[in-house]
Amino acid sequence: MKGEVLGDRYQIEQQLGKRELGKRAGRRTLLVRDQKTQQLVVVKILTFGNDFEWDDLKLFEREAETLKSLTHPAIPRYLDYFELNSPNYKGFALVQTYVEGKSLEEHLKGGRTFSEADIKQITTTSLEILNYLHSRQPPVIHRDIKPSNILLTNRSGNTVGEVYLVDFGAVQTLAAKEGGTITVVGTYGYMPPEQFGGRAVPASDLYSLGATLIYLATGQHPADLPQTDNLQIEFEKAANLSPAFINWLKRMTHPSLNRRLASASEALQALKQEHPTTDSFTPIVKKPTGSKISLTKNADFIKISIPPKGFTASTIACTFIGWSLLAIAWNSFMIIWTNGILFHPSVIGFFLLLLALPFWYGGVTLIWHIFVTLFGRLQLYCNQQQISLTWEIFGFKFQHPRPALRQDINRLVYIPKHHKKDIDGDRVDVPGKIIIKAGLRQYELNGEIGSIHELELDWLAHELSEWLEIPITRDYLPPSDK
Repeated sequence: MKGEVLGDRYQIEQQLGKRELGKRAGRRTLLVRDQKTQQLVVVKILTFGNDFEWDDLKLFEREAETLKSLTHPAIPRYLDYFELNSPNYKGFALVQTYVEGKSLEEHLKGGRTFSEADIKQITTTSLEILNYLHSRQPPVIHRDIKPSNILLTNRSGNTVGEVYLVDFGAVQTLAAKEGGTITVVGTYGYMPPEQFGGRAVPASDLYSLGATLIYLATGQHPADLPQTDNLQIEFEKAANLSPAFINWLKRMTHPSLNRRLASASEALQALKQEHPTTDSFTPIVKKPTGSKISLTKNADFIKISIPPKGFTASTIACTFIGWSLLAIAWNSFMIIWTNGILFHPSVIGFFLLLLALPFWYGGVTLIWHIFVTLFGRLQLYCNQQQISLTWEIFGFKFQHPRPALRQDINRLVYIPKHHKKDIDGDRVDVPGKIIIKAGLRQYELNGEIGSIHELELDWLAHELSEWLEIPITRDYLPPSDK
């Protein structure tokens, strides 16, 4: 093989890689020297065999056409494409620029380790490359991102090295997807669930990149790591990473497209965000001592039951105000009744009725609030199908808002206890709360209603984040409200 000249121009130096496609058909990657420029270049060849399939040629030609259309410093450049017809090779050849460097897989097998800072550098550059690919018209989906297809070169100082994305042999454009059948390609352990069904979208590349980063952080193939019941990779114990970066990786590799980071630009923004929004605090893992909140969870569901708040200074005050409003409303009604105005409407009677209505409404609302606070039990329940929030009082159950689908849950927000100014400019305490957002609906565990202490909110936020497998977003109020 060495020394053989292909296409009357490219002299073989060595074989870089080989992947058999059939008994005799296959794809090989060769390092060759261009006899015209004396530069080292890469030639990828597709050879025919008895079991050759046209899908192989379709992918090969798509790779050539895609590379021809791309211009990015971190992607090999298209140079040539020609037909092979020699005693040793019959098929087609694609020529591209040569990147001198080792793959991430070669680095790891050679004993190199990567710190979180190193991994983040690789992540940032890789996402910038994907942002370029996915922003093309039509978008270009790589479909085979893995440690052997990301190269590192020129390591120096504090930099991890220059990052290159190679091997576009599985590439797909969304335009190509529109027509006919889709060839299922990729590498087990790095492929997202939707890709097994022949579906690939930009977020599919994000999953593959996330799985690659997990491999860097743990040194273990993602397929060898444990998984949750919904196929989420469990890598936390095997990786020495910060909680925020772990949660970011979980969002990158979530099995559900609806809950995965949707684009490279969104992933970059989440990674680079300086303001502490996702898991910037360390929640209390254990249930606080003395807590009366009941929490039950397993692989199928999580149930949080919050007991009534009981008598407090606020409930006593609300009781007094509520009954006072009802007394005013009742006395107004009696004045109207005893004067015969009820059956003989007059302008004065009409306005007295209007005046009494707000007192009735306000009193009834406050009394209902008191009964709920004193005797109502709040229950948040979520299983693999839906989420619901239920108030139970005297055996009657009320759901508000209506239940939503589990798959629609996209955000878990924790707003800690804070202060704000009232209309008189005085500073008042505002209890914290947890908000679960599912589409246009949101489900709140509020420290103002129900006996939820700040420490319990931290604990519940952690438990919900762990079961829902989504990161906690800690919301901050603007300075004017603090």
